[in-house]
Amino acid sequence: MVAGTGPLRGVRVLEFAGLGPGPFCGMLLADLGADVVRIDRRGNRGGLIGALGGTSLLDRGKRSIALDLKDAADLTVVRALAARSDVLLEGFRPGVMERLGLGPQELMADSPALVYGRMTGWGQTGPLAASAGHDIGYIALTGALGATGRPDERPAPPANLLGDFGGGGVFLALGAVAALLHARTTGEGQIVDAAIVDGTAVLTTMLHGLLSGGAWTDRRGANLLDTGAPFYDVYRCADGTFLAVGALEEQFYAALLTGLGLADDPTLPDRADPAGWPALRARFTEAFAARTRAEWWAVFAGTDACVAPVWSLTEAADDGHNRAREVFTEVDGVVQPAVAPRFSRTPGTVGTVPRIGEHDAEIRAELGR
Repeated sequence: MVAGTGPLRGVRVLEFAGLGPGPFCGMLLADLGADVVRIDRRGNRGGLIGALGGTSLLDRGKRSIALDLKDAADLTVVRALAARSDVLLEGFRPGVMERLGLGPQELMADSPALVYGRMTGWGQTGPLAASAGHDIGYIALTGALGATGRPDERPAPPANLLGDFGGGGVFLALGAVAALLHARTTGEGQIVDAAIVDGTAVLTTMLHGLLSGGAWTDRRGANLLDTGAPFYDVYRCADGTFLAVGALEEQFYAALLTGLGLADDPTLPDRADPAGWPALRARFTEAFAARTRAEWWAVFAGTDACVAPVWSLTEAADDGHNRAREVFTEVDGVVQPAVAPRFSRTPGTVGTVPRIGEHDAEIRAELGR
């Protein structure tokens, strides 16, 4: 068993191999000290998993055993692993685990305190439950994608961060830990049905509140937080790079104008009047285009103007604040995000990425098989 150092030390998690949100959930639990055993499909190196080299950073800190879920002997190994686990994570379409004889009814009969975590896009029920899908479709159906982007352009999906990871993996991890706490208290396990559409919808809760209160317009690019306001937007600099501006409050906006050299300009449109926003945006666009990103960052760094450089992924790892806070770390020669959140007594640890089947002998020995 892996001896984790985080707050989940001693928790056993069984994860069925997949892509995206399920493995991300397992990574979060492993980062926080859980012993996560990943069941990989023996010999399966094709498709997207193969393109990722069979494993990815989402597997960090886990152990891998390679099994054939169509083999009766290997299915007994799976059941033995489930019987000793606190949490099970699976991301198959509804009904697949039941057809394998590994559904919650069977496995929770063997282990009544088992937390059975199910990760899907559409959920276990509903007209689309059995349909294929990906992040872009899930965030589209919940309205999140429709609220993202500029009014005169197509909606812009933020990679697969919003649905798969924000609405999916994080909510499954929260559900698993909450159900585990209940199981530790009562001895009763339960099924955690984590659907990306559910979680992504929850992420839009504030927007629904603003919409119902008349403080949000139901079209993208027309509101304070969706690039509708010129003081909450992205601007191009002289070198073709970008700066993000989020000067919402009056005092922050004043600091922005000071940095731009516009504080005493009587011709500047009133920011409180949306009718003047196009002209105000034009002035900001012109001002930011006069200097490079580095020159502007030298002006705004450490101020309350709420201006930040738009770094690339590689640039972000070299940022001074990120380095000082150790937001990123390097393990086995790979730069990657460090553990979050941080704990004062039981800090988490970034583990290494296992090879498929690397821990076969070790795990079988633990099971006496």
